[in-house]
Amino acid sequence: MGEVGLTTTIPVEVILAAGDVPVDLNNVFITDPDPEALVREAELAGYPRSACGWIKGIYATALRSGIGRVVAVTQGDCSQTHALMETLEAAGVEIIPFAYPYDRDRVLLEQQMLRFMERFSVDWQQAEQTRAELKPIRRLVSAIDKLTWQEGKVSGTENHYWQVCCSDFNRDAAVFYEQAQQFYDEAQQRPAQNVALRLGYIGVPPIIRDLYEFIETLGARVLYNEVQRQFTMIGGLEEDLLTQYQRYTYPYDVFGRIEDINRQVADRHLDGIIHYTQTFCFREIEDVLIRQRVNCPVLAIQGERPATLDARNKLRIEAFIETLRIRAHNR
Repeated sequence: MGEVGLTTTIPVEVILAAGDVPVDLNNVFITDPDPEALVREAELAGYPRSACGWIKGIYATALRSGIGRVVAVTQGDCSQTHALMETLEAAGVEIIPFAYPYDRDRVLLEQQMLRFMERFSVDWQQAEQTRAELKPIRRLVSAIDKLTWQEGKVSGTENHYWQVCCSDFNRDAAVFYEQAQQFYDEAQQRPAQNVALRLGYIGVPPIIRDLYEFIETLGARVLYNEVQRQFTMIGGLEEDLLTQYQRYTYPYDVFGRIEDINRQVADRHLDGIIHYTQTFCFREIEDVLIRQRVNCPVLAIQGERPATLDARNKLRIEAFIETLRIRAHNR
């Protein structure tokens, strides 16, 4: 058994089937007692000020943790990952590439998964068996999600946490399942809450620490976390391994994401969407299409480094929520 670092969600079933331990470097970075120090470490090593804060954090986290192998997604994630791979490789880290085909091509995705399995000496049957073992965990986290938007018993922060952890199951799937079950049982006993304003959050998980908590101080709640929910793989859970990752929306074109977002807007009766983008990220451009095609009001906010909300973003969120409140009152 050995630890394998991840730069984003990949077919984790393959790593687990090989007996290795997946470690989502994003989660390790952002939960560090001083994540800003990790960003500074990368900048001292030569990373430019204009590089993505997540990329800098992943770089420093990988080196500080001593993880010898890192899976890097070369297509379907951050455009700066290639340079991250090269700088980590120069530092002695073994890089294992994986690519999601832009157009969801099933043949190309299958080829990528076969190559990935070969690197870990795993076959389809072993990976499918591991997928079957993970299904109860993924279903349980989906049930926590339903407690969020159907009954108002789970906060936006809690919803974010349990879903985002499905990238690596906190390094131990069995322990994670026990903890999630305990949380679910406790949350079920909470009184149901009617939320005045129902918000969705789309885009990569935030580098901003207090976003969800601030929103709740304004009488609103995030009842939908787009990318985090995709980490649970609930969309293709009842199919097969290949289809599961073909239906995972995040790595592919924005139009598939928008279609999924609009379904959730309708199902969850959302009043508005907060679209988070990372400063210097190409996904900022996609906000143009999201504003045009998502079926509810959208507020775009940006984050750059690990920090709490700045005054500007607070004012913009306050104004957005007040506008939604007036809009709801006039309906």
